[in-house]
Amino acid sequence: MPLVRIDIPEGKPEAWIKAVADGVHAALVATGTVPEDDRFQVIGEHKPARLIADPNYMNIARGPDFTLVQIFWSVGRSDDLKRGLYAAIARNLAADPGLRPEDVMITLSETNRIDWSFGHGIAQYRPQ
Repeated sequence: MPLVRIDIPEGKPEAWIKAVADGVHAALVATGTVPEDDRFQVIGEHKPARLIADPNYMNIARGPDFTLVQIFWSVGRSDDLKRGLYAAIARNLAADPGLRPEDVMITLSETNRIDWSFGHGIAQYRPQ
């Protein structure tokens, strides 16, 4: 049940955007114990002055294609699984659309199952 927010530079072609979204989801399915049909993504495009990333923080040389992937999901996955997810996302996005791994930042936010309602105003994972 992840919710994925992907922030990208403005002006990328639709095929590039689709490749990023598909690559992130494929990594979640392959490594994150996420079902194929559990796909909720929000993609935001930003002008350069609205997507700010230090070009050298932690000695990582970031370029103009800096892309931020934020994943909100339920608590409980291991550190090793998370490391595998980071690597799979970077690998997928390097393969298509050709994003350099240096330009991919990933953050995870863990929530409790009660923190999700998928519709109808009901906490489907914790119904009464």
